[in-house]
Amino acid sequence: MKLVARTLLAAALTLSMSSAAMATYSGQIWIPSTDAKGFGEVNISIDNYLRFSSADNAGVNTFDAGVTVGVLPFEKLKLEVGVDYLTDGLQSEDSAMSDHPAYFNVKAAMPEDAAFKGMPALAVGMFGMNTADTALSANILYGLVAKTLPVVGRISAGGYHGAEQSLGSNNNGLMLSWDRSMPEISDKLWMAVDYMSGNNAFGALSAGAAWAFTPNVSLLVGVNVYNPFQDEKPGGKPTFTTQLDINF
Repeated sequence: MKLVARTLLAAALTLSMSSAAMATYSGQIWIPSTDAKGFGEVNISIDNYLRFSSADNAGVNTFDAGVTVGVLPFEKLKLEVGVDYLTDGLQSEDSAMSDHPAYFNVKAAMPEDAAFKGMPALAVGMFGMNTADTALSANILYGLVAKTLPVVGRISAGGYHGAEQSLGSNNNGLMLSWDRSMPEISDKLWMAVDYMSGNNAFGALSAGAAWAFTPNVSLLVGVNVYNPFQDEKPGGKPTFTTQLDINF
């Protein structure tokens, strides 16, 4: 399940309180997951991040439409690539985000038990790549491990390193998440909480739930609360997110 966004918002604090440049990799709510698309699988996502506040320092609303495709014909080693059209709807005075809306992402992943029984899932990838404007290119390289535990659900942990010209000197951090299908309620319900550390425009705590209307169509709703940084919040005020995923 992609359910992200994460992947999504673009333009760092240097561009006047926009949010971070995420992209629609296979992920949780805000951060990537160890999932990846299989060969020939295609995900189309339409994601919105809407501010709870209209204050001057709230940041802009962000809209993202993306396509992610699996390109490796192997069951135990997957590779996905994606591109997103990301815009703030020209809300910011200096709308570099909308002037250069194309962002790219890539991820290689191995599922649990791929090489031996009990092996955790592994993933390494990069997102937030903007080829038109280096100031918008967060170029976040990350690695993740994940393990599904009985009753508890899946626990994921990892770290990331991003470009200093976009994230500033606080360009490293942790990625943590919990996600679980909720068959006790319905086989169609999935819930997650994820966290990205760092005093930069990407740091956030997110929580949400998704409902699968069909095996190939799901809608996630959630909330993103951005990390405080001294007296300011680089990511702006909290956002309400909706993430529609269509898989082929």
